[in-house]
Amino acid sequence: MRGLFSFLYGVIAYMAGMSALLYFVGFSGNLLVPKSVDVGASAPTGVALLTDLLLLAMFGIQHSVMARQGFKRWWTRIVPPVVERSTYLVATCAVLAAMFWFWVPIAEPIVWRVENGAASALLWGLFGLGWLLALVSTFLINHFELFGLQQVLARLMRRTQPETQFRTPLLYRYVRHPLYAGLLLGLWAVPVMTAGRLLFALGLSAYILIGIAFEERDLLKQFGERYRRYREQVGMLIPRARSSTGMTGGRLDPEDQ
Repeated sequence: MRGLFSFLYGVIAYMAGMSALLYFVGFSGNLLVPKSVDVGASAPTGVALLTDLLLLAMFGIQHSVMARQGFKRWWTRIVPPVVERSTYLVATCAVLAAMFWFWVPIAEPIVWRVENGAASALLWGLFGLGWLLALVSTFLINHFELFGLQQVLARLMRRTQPETQFRTPLLYRYVRHPLYAGLLLGLWAVPVMTAGRLLFALGLSAYILIGIAFEERDLLKQFGERYRRYREQVGMLIPRARSSTGMTGGRLDPEDQ
């Protein structure tokens, strides 16, 4: 019965996570959602700046702290290990929901506005490519483990979870973090950059770069010299010349995302 409850919890967490992710794409691009980074009730600049900074800090702290191995060891004394990833996802959804609800747009100054039709279309194409790259990257590592479904399904089927293996599928032969590269592209490739959106992009970009540093520290501890060689040969976010040569090992641990 516990296996069934864990599975149902994991499925609900997965659906909530996918919904939050879709809304996040619309929120960041001012697309098809009622409230977004540039659409919503206004406030004095100081209030808006403080509110948005607090929301970005809350997101970064939740994501960074809950992804660390030390926190996981403590947390799984309270939460069953099988639903640890699903619970991380639920917490992320809660933080994102707060960001969506309380974010205050800052319309001015406008940092850039691209009015040329072809250039604007190119930027929107890069925006879509970035989010597609991020999504594809989750499947290259293990989408369903990353979002907690594999763990709860294994519990339901009474199967043992396989150990995390070190490998470099497709995009991971060229950059170590294609998922983050896609997110950065999606954050910055927009034809209109308001002050509020600049704050949003800068804050999340800073979180991504800090998160990569912590994540790679954990991966070095987990995989040792093998990951060290991978890091020396493959670029972090931008491909290096011949970065795929001879590389057959390198996988981001889904639970460290």
